[in-house]
Amino acid sequence: MTVTIYPGRAAGTAAAPPSKSCAHRMLLCGALAEGESVIEGIAPSQDMLATVDCIRAMGGACRLEGDTACITGTGGHIRPGGTYPCRESGSTLRFCIPPALLSGGSAVFTGTPRLMERGVGIYETILAQKGISVSRTRDAVTFSGRLTPGDYTLRGDVSSQFVTGLLLALPLLPGGSTLRVLPPVESRPYIDITLDIMAAFGVRVEEREPNLFSIPGGQRYASRRAAVEGDWSNAAFLLALGDGVTVTGLRPDSLQGDRVCRDMLHRLESPGAVLDISACPDLGPILFAAAARSCGGVFTGTHRLRIKESDRIAAMAQELSKFGAQIREEEDRVTVLHRPLHPPREVMDGHNDHRIVMSLAVLCASLGGTIRGAEAVSKSWPDFFPALEALGLRMDIQP
Repeated sequence: MTVTIYPGRAAGTAAAPPSKSCAHRMLLCGALAEGESVIEGIAPSQDMLATVDCIRAMGGACRLEGDTACITGTGGHIRPGGTYPCRESGSTLRFCIPPALLSGGSAVFTGTPRLMERGVGIYETILAQKGISVSRTRDAVTFSGRLTPGDYTLRGDVSSQFVTGLLLALPLLPGGSTLRVLPPVESRPYIDITLDIMAAFGVRVEEREPNLFSIPGGQRYASRRAAVEGDWSNAAFLLALGDGVTVTGLRPDSLQGDRVCRDMLHRLESPGAVLDISACPDLGPILFAAAARSCGGVFTGTHRLRIKESDRIAAMAQELSKFGAQIREEEDRVTVLHRPLHPPREVMDGHNDHRIVMSLAVLCASLGGTIRGAEAVSKSWPDFFPALEALGLRMDIQP
């Protein structure tokens, strides 16, 4: 899909889409529970559909009715030998591996080559120590064995999704476990979201000391009815459109780390901004775009942007250069230099990455431009471009 956006001023009120981070966790807690759970506020993005498919692979049932998911849980009794189609969802892949191993046997996880490149190496290492074997191909990874209670240690400077996967599964084992996350712990807010949602489904975890979790075994998830809160990470694209846009459906007391987006966007309006995004790496692309449009900025804690759906630092450097922007790349630091911008002289590439496409679209709202590969938004927000049109932006969409 190719989208041409014409310069204009966005104005009006828009509802934030549901939080993908919260929705993944709620769906899986419902899948691990006994009985039927009802989760309202599920956007039918590719990532959500991947998690729904994996719930079915576990042996649960999940029916989508509009934006509501009706889940008949497994009660923790996972069907062995399942094939889990994760598409391109890193959250789905990493959240589902430990639960899939609750019943022993083999579990096959499929996905795009890029998802397999992003990897599950952390699991391969720690689960091998527990007697679980791993084999892989270009588009699949197979785990064979049974998850057992015990002591687990994870590095904290990689994706917190590995922590969440173990937190979801370990309470269902017959014995207690501990999970230690080694500092520095990045994306800690995502761990807090996991613990909060697990508690809402009746499962308790004690943090005995910072980042050392004691997990009693023999617990059971309770089914429940719940609603997904608004997503701060995707709302950032709306907020970056300017003061004429009001975004509804966001909780100011949310545990989402990306709630800092409003403050960070404001700070980029003045010269000399230095922002640490280690706890909110998904904000990187839109913050780079906002910095290029305003006064520039320096971003630290950026290394994990290299292993997302694309290399987001390289992708944004390439595409922003088409507007005249300049990015200086370092190992864990990105500097967006203050340079005058102009309408792009080339068609932009979405790099098969939803956040790259949406960030470029925000810049195009000011300067105009054409984005190729814009269908990538379906991964997280299929209605992104209609939302921009509803705010008064003109565009031409070609399949």
